[in-house]
Amino acid sequence: MPCERDTPRRVVVEPSGPVLVEGPVTVVADDGEAVTSDRFMVAICTCRRSRSYPWCDTSHRRRSRPARGGTDPSGPCGENGEEQA
Repeated sequence: MPCERDTPRRVVVEPSGPVLVEGPVTVVADDGEAVTSDRFMVAICTCRRSRSYPWCDTSHRRRSRPARGGTDPSGPCGENGEEQA
């Protein structure tokens, strides 16, 4: 599986988001299944909420944890995704 590259592969960790990896990549899941993406940049899910796991589908944005202090659990956006006043 290893390949020779002239430059190191770039990995970016997004706070409260996915890990971005310069592709193409092959990801091996904990069950041993290997999935490949040929895209130039790949977002790998770290919250495990993605319906297309291990690839990020931005589910982490829709299900943010409520802030301490009893604020609205749906976050700054309402249930339908529109910004609240």
